[in-house]
Amino acid sequence: MPLQPFVVRDLPDPPRNLWRIVGPGIVAAGVGLSSGEFILWPFIASQVGLIFLWGAVLGVVTQFFLNMEIERYTLATGETALTGFNRFWKHWGLLFAIMVYFANLWPGWTISAATLASYIFGGNPRYIAVSALIVIGAALTLAPVVYVALERLIFVKVAAVAVVIALGVAFAISGDTWRALPGGLVGVGQVPLELGFALVLGAVAFAGAGGGQNLCQSNWIRDKGFGMGQYVPRLVSAVTGGEQAAPAVSAFIFEPTPANMARWHRWWRFANVEQFLTFVLVTVLTICLTSMLAHSTLFGTPGLPQSVAFLQIEGRRLQEIVGPWFGVLFWGIGSFSLFASAMGIADYTSRLAADILKSTYLRSSPVSESRLYFWLVWGLVAIGSLILLVGMDQPLVLLVISASVGGAMMCLYSLMLLVLNRRGLPDAIKVRSYRVGALIWSTGFFGLLAALTLWQQLQRLLG
Repeated sequence: MPLQPFVVRDLPDPPRNLWRIVGPGIVAAGVGLSSGEFILWPFIASQVGLIFLWGAVLGVVTQFFLNMEIERYTLATGETALTGFNRFWKHWGLLFAIMVYFANLWPGWTISAATLASYIFGGNPRYIAVSALIVIGAALTLAPVVYVALERLIFVKVAAVAVVIALGVAFAISGDTWRALPGGLVGVGQVPLELGFALVLGAVAFAGAGGGQNLCQSNWIRDKGFGMGQYVPRLVSAVTGGEQAAPAVSAFIFEPTPANMARWHRWWRFANVEQFLTFVLVTVLTICLTSMLAHSTLFGTPGLPQSVAFLQIEGRRLQEIVGPWFGVLFWGIGSFSLFASAMGIADYTSRLAADILKSTYLRSSPVSESRLYFWLVWGLVAIGSLILLVGMDQPLVLLVISASVGGAMMCLYSLMLLVLNRRGLPDAIKVRSYRVGALIWSTGFFGLLAALTLWQQLQRLLG
């Protein structure tokens, strides 16, 4: 069934107080404050110091431009970027949805959360992780409006992470670490290749959002009511939220009249500022400070494990430096942070797939997007639990698998966003100038990292 043609409607007026709709950038940062900020970047800092922090800044800034081009299309049309890709070829969206689903089948975030929890309470991380997956499935499919529930959880998470970081800055980060920070941020070219291309790719791809999470900016800003997204119903629970009928039309465009363009410029300025302040700054500060905490406590320690177990040693060192309570707080907030990220990842993975299935293949079916979302969430829970129960429970390995798939995906959709926002939007609002350059850079950058990772893995297999 061909996609619906665009229907011309006026761009809705932005609210008088735009800051009342702040949220998608914080959700992006909050979901992203997980494997990269608590595991991959601190792990790098514990092994080689702060020399590669410039890579985190590069990854986050690159993703800022990616996120804004994803938002541009949805602000202008009310349609997600994935559905927009389907206007070139019917199955592009499905291909990306499958890649996102595959990348996130590996429950690295959940087992990481469970591992940190086991440092406090004991128990087998594998079974804790399976229980956590079931809690995630229930929370996402019982919340009346899914985005609202996720946003509230992420706000709590960001506040909790801020508390542990502030205490770490006050009590645990040494003067030597502060002196090493500037060199790590400006030392462009220093790459810890001894840690492997896959881990380096994972760290850069997961500096912020990464993989399919960036694509879900479309869905999140639409549910928040940005731009033309006000014309599209929000995703609700298939169990408790009350079914919402699919709209007769879900793809819009506005005429570039003076009034519409004035509204567009206001929406676009706000979206950029919101994304920069809540995604870029929050993410960069968090990566730097969690890496500095690992550097102060672990760098130079002989025999550090090359696994998530380094966080157990870091917590013990924090107990020695600050007090027993701080190590427990560090593990507790780290576990909660990774759990919240796992919930966000399950949400966006299922949300992207449900949107594509409903908008492209099942438009005339009585099965709602909410019902599809329900089954996709529980599918992730079931597959993730099976992976853990058969013994694939090494957090760092699972996270690197996810990041490697995510990096290849980012290369492909960077190029497609360039084509979509040049050809699929009116001249007055299409992507141009330095933002075109940013998308070309993103395509080459993530493509090179993905190719190097594949080459290294093939060498290992053939060697």
